[in-house]
Amino acid sequence: MKPTLESNKTIQNHAVYDVIILGAGPVGLFLACELALAKCSVLVLEKAKDPHSPLRRMPFGIRGLSAPTIEALYRRGLLNELEIHKRVKNPHLNAKQGAQRQVGHFAGIPFLEGNVDTSQWKYRLPSSTDTSLISEMEELETVLIRRAESLGVEIRRGLAITGFYQTVNKVTVQSGDQSFQSKWLVGCDGSRSVVRKAGGFEFAGTEPEFTGYSIRADIADPEKLKPGRNVTSRGMYMQSQPGYLAIQDFDGGEFHGSGEPITIEHVQEVLRRISDTDVTISALHVVTTWTDRARQATTYRNGRVLLAGDAAHIHAPLGGQGLNLGLGDAMNLGWKLAATIQNKAPEGLLDSYYTERYPIGAQVLDWSRAQVAIMKPDPHARALYEIVRDLMNTRDGATYIAGRVWGVSTHYDLGGNHPLTGYSVPNIELEDGTTVGDLMRDGRGVLLDFDMNASLKALAGGLGNQVKYVSGEAEEQLGLSAVLIRPDGIIAWASDNNPDNSELLKAVARWFVDN
Repeated sequence: MKPTLESNKTIQNHAVYDVIILGAGPVGLFLACELALAKCSVLVLEKAKDPHSPLRRMPFGIRGLSAPTIEALYRRGLLNELEIHKRVKNPHLNAKQGAQRQVGHFAGIPFLEGNVDTSQWKYRLPSSTDTSLISEMEELETVLIRRAESLGVEIRRGLAITGFYQTVNKVTVQSGDQSFQSKWLVGCDGSRSVVRKAGGFEFAGTEPEFTGYSIRADIADPEKLKPGRNVTSRGMYMQSQPGYLAIQDFDGGEFHGSGEPITIEHVQEVLRRISDTDVTISALHVVTTWTDRARQATTYRNGRVLLAGDAAHIHAPLGGQGLNLGLGDAMNLGWKLAATIQNKAPEGLLDSYYTERYPIGAQVLDWSRAQVAIMKPDPHARALYEIVRDLMNTRDGATYIAGRVWGVSTHYDLGGNHPLTGYSVPNIELEDGTTVGDLMRDGRGVLLDFDMNASLKALAGGLGNQVKYVSGEAEEQLGLSAVLIRPDGIIAWASDNNPDNSELLKAVARWFVDN
């Protein structure tokens, strides 16, 4: 890699961290927690001095957490620290309850709770966590900061990175007249990632179809705007609460890319045109723009530099899947990078971060593109929109969309003979009341043996503290006799009958190092 910093800079900070993470958003913080849980030293650098922003609080900062994210937080003992979902089920105006409650959307088309047939997800047990819940960016960051600092993570704010260079053994990061060193650098610094740009990562994808606006304003005549999400002949606007608006203007992203100031006059013109009203904005308090540009790094690693979250992939924030995608990156990368640092990684373990997460990211980008395609204000898109809406009003259609939006169908292609291999482990509850989620608090792998098999216990003993052996019976064990669970909660191997030790040994050798 071409250096982005001259190597004769004076090093101001002499400590060499295991990992420096650039970006103190939820993805960077969750990754820091995962690494620190595995006893790695971590420094998080954040350019913003103040973590607080109205765009990170409700309603702008609202995010729907998907099943994999909820499971990850639960498995690390963080889920109970979230409070918003306990008091807010639907933050939008005139929200219906019961079977008619909107629980998600595709391209602005709602799917309803009563249409989602959860019985089709046969591996979700009564002890499973929710498939979706509401949080906000600031709440997540507050919870993750508290956990990270309790684990010894160092977080420094107000430090913008001006460059870095890597050698065979370490990375040196520059921020003004300060320098920091680490064995690895991870860019979690968002869509305009300095790490991605300076690291020479290709960012391939498609250009935008629209400029989006997030607005908090005083409306002189709010009765002229309908509540909720409204697709019109010219675009879309959504009023989640009085004065809180999101707008999509299909201008090919022209205004967002123009660099022009966002004035009250401009916002009013756009809102009037999209809503087909003569509504008047009397004051503009908060406004930002965004687009549906969809791009993905063609690799997530360059030497000792890695990418995660929006630094690795960006897309339209339709359905809020970007945060969940990034947190999935962090959960997948954390244990693999920690094992690599501690010389406990089989060959190719760290490379599996890219081979597993890149396809998931590509699916989300295509999901976003598909939504934009049927939201365009043209006759062809409108015709397709109506067909999709009809399908989503069916039980199978709503269940399929919900499974994708909530991440229930997320799967890694790990091979193996059992249909559960590569999926998130069900939250099986043992007879003593302990759940799989409880067993994963410490971030280690688990070999769960329902038949008390002596050979499995001996095998786990040879893996040191990488995997803990747990035996016991469960009321509902889905016909399993044993299951090997990776630290990120993904099933690496499973058996229904007498365990095939040869297949288990292959799985162990792929993910862990025999002591």
